[in-house]
Amino acid sequence: MNDWSFSYLCDKYKSIFMNFDIAGILPIIIIALTTITSIKGFGDMAFFDRYKFNVGAILGHSKQWDRLLTSATLHGDYMHLIFNMYTFYIFSPYIIKILGIWQFLAIYFLAIIAGGLLSLFVHRKEYYYSAIGASGGVVGVLFAAIALYPQMTLGVMFVLPMPGWLFGIIYLAYSVYAMHKGHGNIGHDAHLGGAAVGLIMAIVFMPSILHRHIEYIGLMALPLIVLAYLVLKRK
Repeated sequence: MNDWSFSYLCDKYKSIFMNFDIAGILPIIIIALTTITSIKGFGDMAFFDRYKFNVGAILGHSKQWDRLLTSATLHGDYMHLIFNMYTFYIFSPYIIKILGIWQFLAIYFLAIIAGGLLSLFVHRKEYYYSAIGASGGVVGVLFAAIALYPQMTLGVMFVLPMPGWLFGIIYLAYSVYAMHKGHGNIGHDAHLGGAAVGLIMAIVFMPSILHRHIEYIGLMALPLIVLAYLVLKRK
């Protein structure tokens, strides 16, 4: 009886472990952790100021490079947090399903870092410049999903449905224009850095999409080429 019970329990827990959907729960874990740190930042300015993106804190004497990542765990308000996490939740499954968990994590975190590095370069002479939000990583996930499924239907502010590749062109073109003109209180440079990584890493992890979707990826790359020119022109 004891041997049977032990064997039964082993099989039962093995079944639970094998059916545990880490792919489904991973985005929720990231959302939960980001929500916790963001809410803490809402009410704790010392915490908020220490972990936000700030050019002076990164390039200055303290060299706090961890801010490239930690700033993605902070948001300005609940609407900022909800919009980012909702977008992240919607598009994460596309990446995990096709590319895998580790590839998904690589895209998300590399997009955050790339967005931060581009912001750092663009604002390197503005030591007061600060930013927060996971938008770089979220946009990276979004554009990786578009690279994989360019015909998916997306909408601008939940209206005006259009193919993903067209949305991508419009979004990137506007972001490049807004960054160049300095429009709004939005980190367009971080979004663009994240988008570039999303497209590139999708191709790296699944090179066949470059052949299948070359026209869509090529069109979306055009605003990024303009971005590269504008960034290099600032040197």
